[in-house]
Amino acid sequence: MKLLIVDDEELTRTGLISAIDWKSLGIDQIIQADDGIHGLEQARLYKPEIILCDVRMPRMNGITMLERLEKLLPDSVPVFMSGYSDKEYLKAAIRLKAVSYIEKPLNPSEVSQAVREAADLYIQKRHSRRGEVLKSMETASRLALLLTLPALPDIQTARRLFGELGFTVNSSTFFISFIIRMNTFPELSALEMFYQELSEFLEKRKINFIYTDKKHQNLLCFLFGQTEPSIRCFHEISDFICQRLSVLGRFSIAAGETVYGMAKAYQSYASAVILLQSSFFFPENTLLTPDRLNQSTKSSPELVSASPESEFADSLSSGLPESAFVLLDQLQEYFTENTKVFQNAVKDLYYKLFLTLDKARKQNLQTDDVYAEPIAEIIDRCFTFSELHQTLRRQTEDFLEHAGNQTHENPTIHMIKSYIGKHYMDETLSVKDISEHVFLSASYVCTFFKNETGHTLNQYLTEYRMEKAKQLLKDSRYRISDISSRVGYSDGNYFGKSFRKYSGLSPSEYREKNLK
Repeated sequence: MKLLIVDDEELTRTGLISAIDWKSLGIDQIIQADDGIHGLEQARLYKPEIILCDVRMPRMNGITMLERLEKLLPDSVPVFMSGYSDKEYLKAAIRLKAVSYIEKPLNPSEVSQAVREAADLYIQKRHSRRGEVLKSMETASRLALLLTLPALPDIQTARRLFGELGFTVNSSTFFISFIIRMNTFPELSALEMFYQELSEFLEKRKINFIYTDKKHQNLLCFLFGQTEPSIRCFHEISDFICQRLSVLGRFSIAAGETVYGMAKAYQSYASAVILLQSSFFFPENTLLTPDRLNQSTKSSPELVSASPESEFADSLSSGLPESAFVLLDQLQEYFTENTKVFQNAVKDLYYKLFLTLDKARKQNLQTDDVYAEPIAEIIDRCFTFSELHQTLRRQTEDFLEHAGNQTHENPTIHMIKSYIGKHYMDETLSVKDISEHVFLSASYVCTFFKNETGHTLNQYLTEYRMEKAKQLLKDSRYRISDISSRVGYSDGNYFGKSFRKYSGLSPSEYREKNLK
């Protein structure tokens, strides 16, 4: 715990600090202040659990300081010190729930006992408050879920839950729903901090809110109150939510229409659900509102091709890469910020396009395990349409570049490269394994491969592994130690040295450079 000592006498403060074994009392940090104003500043900064405070001080006395801290630090426990036997101060100490009132000159053992009691009281208060918070959160979550039901089937229960939370609602109470879709669900502690900060922000604007999560995928909030927020206030709230969420990950937010009366809260929720479907086609970290959606609705050109996957297949096999990229550009222009298409239909189309590209790779004898990830997982991983489209475009570029550079090579060389492509992750892969696969002696395979390609077999294997490592390093999901084993190196240090020798950078340096 943290202890704040507020006393205008420096000797009193230093004497206390040196005379008591604070560690044995559970105190890990001691903060000092020489009057009530500085004590207020230090308390706001450090949020101490226990405040050991003189009563009479210049500029601001201890009673006034603690009165101002009551709301900011409701669980902190004060212990008063004073050289004066003043009944009024004793009354104030009782009202402020001070655990003890110690007269000067101070007795270290008396101070130790008071701090020990304060620590116990703090723990009790925290447990009690935590229980109250959990009960309140459970009630708010139940109420928020109830408001998402059509026609609000149980109005009496809803009224009772509002009452338990200390809220009064009527037919003129406004409701605005927010649905937040996160790329990854935040840690509970981070989420609680977000809700706490949002609650404090809204309280200053006389707006209440309840929240819950929908199947641990989306966060759901209902803002409500007696005075509908102005356009300026709504933008302030939106900016605050976006700013706080940006540190938790990638997100999309849909704000429903404003309605009046809790019986109509479902309408706001339903309009937000529809908006959230369209958020996939907008950039990440975007907040969509009905007004913004109307402003963003563009007159998209008609989709040129009736069968994009067939046209894509023809483009890949024709040897004319320009036509493939023209088609992809048309798809991007058509679907970006298009509110008239369904997310699942577009994902289904892109599934077929990925499938077409995979088929073209096999026909072109491009055996590359980097693209072995199931297509459904690739699509599911993409948070926005832009991310999905760019993934397809990058893979298309890689395919066409490989196809353009590919020359008709000796079938045996192709067999060797194909075997390496399938087994390079095996750290025991050897020239003997490769030679047995192509039914040639080890010495002849080495000579033959060098004559045909200009590279030794070991050199080609190393370069192949390093290129695979480069591709994996561009994906932040993989740890460097995992990448080492994925490309055939059980020794991470040896992998690091080999990678630096090949690329001029360490794996971590290469990742940092390519993830910017």
